[in-house]
Amino acid sequence: QVQLVESGGGLVQAGGSLRLSCAASGRTFSTSPMGWFRQAPGLEREFVTTINWSGATTYYAESVKGRFTVSRNNIKNTMYLQMNTLKPEDTAVYYCAASSTLRFRTSMNPDDYDYWGQGTQVTVSS
Repeated sequence: QVQLVESGGGLVQAGGSLRLSCAASGRTFSTSPMGWFRQAPGLEREFVTTINWSGATTYYAESVKGRFTVSRNNIKNTMYLQMNTLKPEDTAVYYCAASSTLRFRTSMNPDDYDYWGQGTQVTVSS
């Protein structure tokens, strides 16, 4: 079975940093886009970032530009999200996603992603 497993979430003070990981198993995503989405309690799920197959192309939500950096290691079949200068409004469950259909593309549309992780909680205190 294909699995995406997020890790690295936790509690951090405002201004601090966290590094999330998303480890994929069951298939390779080395030619496919991946992405991060997040959802806070009572709010809609929102796009955070996406990265193409090689890692050379990335896109970010305006709210995280300059603070978050997405990367991937296709040898390890793993994607990362480095989060710096965290704010209380970054508090959410962060979900890793991957696509088996888009191949050499990127997407900000959650409907384009058919594999999802279980989520990891990020809490930023003020």
